[in-house]
Amino acid sequence: MVPPAGPNPLNPQLIQQFLRSVLSQRGPSALPYSENTKWLICTHLVSLTSAHPSLEPKTAMGVGGGGGAWHFWSKKGYKSFEVEGNQVEVYWDLRSAKFGGGPEPCSDFYVALVCDQEIVLLLGDMKKKAYKRTKSRPALVEALLYYKKENVFAKKSFATRVKFDENRKEHDIVVESSTSGSKDPEMWISIDGIVLIHVKNLQWKFRGNQTLQVNMQPVQVFWDVHDWLFSSPGTGHGLFIFKPGLPESESDHDRDGNGGIDSDHSSPYYSTQTSNSTSSDFCLFLHAYKIE
Repeated sequence: MVPPAGPNPLNPQLIQQFLRSVLSQRGPSALPYSENTKWLICTHLVSLTSAHPSLEPKTAMGVGGGGGAWHFWSKKGYKSFEVEGNQVEVYWDLRSAKFGGGPEPCSDFYVALVCDQEIVLLLGDMKKKAYKRTKSRPALVEALLYYKKENVFAKKSFATRVKFDENRKEHDIVVESSTSGSKDPEMWISIDGIVLIHVKNLQWKFRGNQTLQVNMQPVQVFWDVHDWLFSSPGTGHGLFIFKPGLPESESDHDRDGNGGIDSDHSSPYYSTQTSNSTSSDFCLFLHAYKIE
């Protein structure tokens, strides 16, 4: 698999080495990528790094204090580098990590970011081991997940999982589409197996937004699937944004119950009753790449 030549050719060997590293880090229970998917990922990465030389693989791997590239793919490790004059250390241990069918570990791991002897960011459930290894104190203010970005490759169905609130359960999100054939294109967005958005005549409604109720919590959904319909296969993606909370224009009124959608459903997922939950700064960005 040789990457196509771009306007600013990069080191092919370095690109291939980086791609092999990325494509192999998906967890023991995950299925391997198909060759078509690998080629699509390769094409997008090469195009991106050709347009933006600062994103070449050597910087994506990580740059140490001396400017040399280092690999971030060992199961346990430690790295130190400088950020705006501050010494930052990264510790991680993924040797026993368990995966839930996707690339993101769900238990038995930690990743700790340390600055000035304080753990400013700690991911994973092995917190005691992280504190023992780093010999650092907890942060005075706990870090919050501000946004999550996922790239999903599929033909018609794009799935992910997300927590809109750290104190609530994780939700399954599925985006399904029908954009080929003689029928007008359509799209469905489901949460926890319930279809909440059904867009007909997608060729006219390829951009839009709607406010839903998920377990009595308002969630704004935005979509832009222009590239699915009007771009060459493999050259673009659909963008979906899920943001908890009411739109600013509705946050100070519309408390009497319409929530911005028309529906005959009465389930807590499709309820039109507006909850009293506060808005969150968290956003999920889902980039859906179609594989033909």
